[in-house]
Amino acid sequence: MLFLAQAKLDNLLDNLQKFTNIRYSGELKVKSSHKSQWTLYFHRGNIVWATGGDHPYRRLQRYIKQYYPQLEINKLFLDIENKSLDYWDYCLLEVLANKYQVEPPKIKAIVRGIISEILFDMAQHINKAKLDYEQSQEVIFKASPGSTIAEINFPQIQEFWQNWLKAGLASVSPHLAPIVRQPDELQKFLNTTIYENLAHSINGKYTLWDLSVKMNQNVLSLTRSLIPYIRKGIAELIEVEDLPLPTTPEKNNRNFAQPNNTNAPLIACVDDSLQVCKMLEQVITANGLRFIKIQDSAQALPILIQHKPDLIFLDLLMPVVNGYEICAQLRRISALSNTPVVILTGNNGVFDQVRSKVFGATDFMTKPVEADKVVEMVYKYLPLALIEANLWKGQTYFEIP
Repeated sequence: MLFLAQAKLDNLLDNLQKFTNIRYSGELKVKSSHKSQWTLYFHRGNIVWATGGDHPYRRLQRYIKQYYPQLEINKLFLDIENKSLDYWDYCLLEVLANKYQVEPPKIKAIVRGIISEILFDMAQHINKAKLDYEQSQEVIFKASPGSTIAEINFPQIQEFWQNWLKAGLASVSPHLAPIVRQPDELQKFLNTTIYENLAHSINGKYTLWDLSVKMNQNVLSLTRSLIPYIRKGIAELIEVEDLPLPTTPEKNNRNFAQPNNTNAPLIACVDDSLQVCKMLEQVITANGLRFIKIQDSAQALPILIQHKPDLIFLDLLMPVVNGYEICAQLRRISALSNTPVVILTGNNGVFDQVRSKVFGATDFMTKPVEADKVVEMVYKYLPLALIEANLWKGQTYFEIP
């Protein structure tokens, strides 16, 4: 049993090592047949960030408190421009590194700890479920927040998992929270001081991961010390929810698509990828422009006719109706026949570019989408509209968020 579980982890790490060997940059989504999902972000073969799984906000709060206890993470969360991004936690660490000038070694320690914890979670799932891998290059981070690379010690992760198995904890998740069920019985085994400290902390509110930091103790040692009481029914491990994300004040919760300047050009993005739409939304609205996103290609034409955007970013490959068809139909509609259409595609081939021009495309942009390229397209095709909206900034591009 131990050999099989260790072999499965070795296989997982071997799969990740392949992305290191090819110096991969992009996302790797790992999905468990038990419905859990994680996303690993690579940059030139290094894992620079990871997110997903159980308790992402609880986990991030725990690490920030551990390395920077004076910071109030709930206030820090309010500095994030777009909280709906899948990698909002990465954005939060960027704020920590850039605005609060937290030292790179501390950022590095937080990143390394979170990635290692997520890899441990994946190891537990691979022991009881099937994992599927899906690559994507829609989001590429140039490095970890603070421009650090947190080297991940795979042998250390393997050793920790092996020790966890040897302790008979294969089915015990550190995301569970211990709670005392029989306090009188527990008191019989402990002196008064230890009992009071333990009973105060083991209240079902803190996970084993949380308690290991709170009590400054290795999570393996802590869990092993509690197992005898759990087996006797004196204490119990229960599931707990993630901590709630902070509520954003109304003034910071404005609709990205409705900037103050109602004369601002309206930019549309037609793409079935939510991440691409969100990325364009963040860049465009941060520069005072209005924005609409359309993920259902079948509904693209009616929405575009209704809103009449000044510039359209159009994905080439989508289900139901592809970008070629939409572009061709736009050119038959008088109100949109001259609207600039920038084709988005993951293929940099000459054939796609030529074919897009034949169907009426104005320009062409390859994925992964880069913020400065988006702004360049706006600057290139909407100079008069920007001047009229008082958004023109001379011969320089807009500020990139």
